[in-house]
Amino acid sequence: MNDRTPAPSSRSSRSGAARRRELIADTALALLAERGMRGLTHRAVDETAGLPQGSTSNLARTRAALLETAVGRLAEREAALLTPAESAPGTPSPDALADLLALALHRSLTRHRELLIARYELALEATRRPELRAVYDRAGSAFREALAGLLAAAGSADPQRHARSLVAWCDGVLFSGTAGQLQAAVPARAELRAGCSELLNGMLGSAPGRHS
Repeated sequence: MNDRTPAPSSRSSRSGAARRRELIADTALALLAERGMRGLTHRAVDETAGLPQGSTSNLARTRAALLETAVGRLAEREAALLTPAESAPGTPSPDALADLLALALHRSLTRHRELLIARYELALEATRRPELRAVYDRAGSAFREALAGLLAAAGSADPQRHARSLVAWCDGVLFSGTAGQLQAAVPARAELRAGCSELLNGMLGSAPGRHS
């Protein structure tokens, strides 16, 4: 470095801090998927991420804070499963929504199984930690509300109830394909789309403007 090299700006420092936060959170999720809840410690995150000891503690002082950091990052990564263009169908018809959900489900089951396993570890832990439950539920509500908005635009007579039913169905498919009876043979995207389509057509079949 010479005297003409500019000093790091505050923006650069924040960017570096954000990258470290993502590294720590991503490592925590990977450890949850690989080793389970017992394998997630501050020291293990530091060692696995190749960071100096104490780095994770500086970001998340307590275990509760580390778990909340992991939940926040999980929500960010799950929201990024689809590109902005993919996640905003031009016409919120049953067919468009079925395509959207099938794509997201298939990507989760094939490319991002680690995230699903980490999610289940966190969900179970949240049943024992009320403070984590609140964080976990807030993260999940964002997807449900977005889905309710799409269902409302598609003509759902009860978008909130339909969104809850659709999320429950998707959760069942994801669990079955990751840790349940379908884990050895992930459903093809076409099969997932058929299931989504059947459910959506049942919900929206009597929507105004749709023909029987």
